[in-house]
Amino acid sequence: MSHEQLKAELFEARKEIERLKERESTSTTPIVHKDLSLISIIPKWSGSDDTVTLEEFLESIESSGRIWRWTENDQREVAVLKLRPGLH
Repeated sequence: MSHEQLKAELFEARKEIERLKERESTSTTPIVHKDLSLISIIPKWSGSDDTVTLEEFLESIESSGRIWRWTENDQREVAVLKLRPGLH
């Protein structure tokens, strides 16, 4: 490969890098796909069930959140989904 061909390829590579940088800076917020599969292992909690304490319920949400990097808002929403009416 000649010196001129290398210069031309380097020039094209730099142009491509600039195009990619421009596209990255103008793109919208990237889509983040969250894995919520651990929701299934979080027990439901009613407040009247002796098998799962409130502490155990909250810890299962927090530990799942740490593993899968859920936001605090994600954790709150999961907690609400897992609440069930008390059996009176």
